Amino acid sequence: MSLLTVAAIFFILWWTVLFMVLPLGHRSQQDDGEVALGTVASAPTRFRAGRVLLLTTVISIALYGGYYLLSRYFGIGIASIPNIMPDFK
Repeated sequence: MSLLTVAAIFFILWWTVLFMVLPLGHRSQQDDGEVALGTVASAPTRFRAGRVLLLTTVISIALYGGYYLLSRYFGIGIASIPNIMPDFK
């Protein structure tokens, strides 16, 4: 597997995991009872970008490690998925 393929797969995993991690621990301004003027009540009071990015990276590394083990040592990869589309030849 080339380095570009590894980077592409990791980036797709990281981006997908980011949107799963973003709502974790979210406290809105409405929850805290202090809505700042000019903002939406559902805006976060304290957005912890470092925590979100670190958690996203750790989960993505674990998922990619699992994918690497399955594909490298057990031979299970994208080609192992059965083709369920009919052949219209």
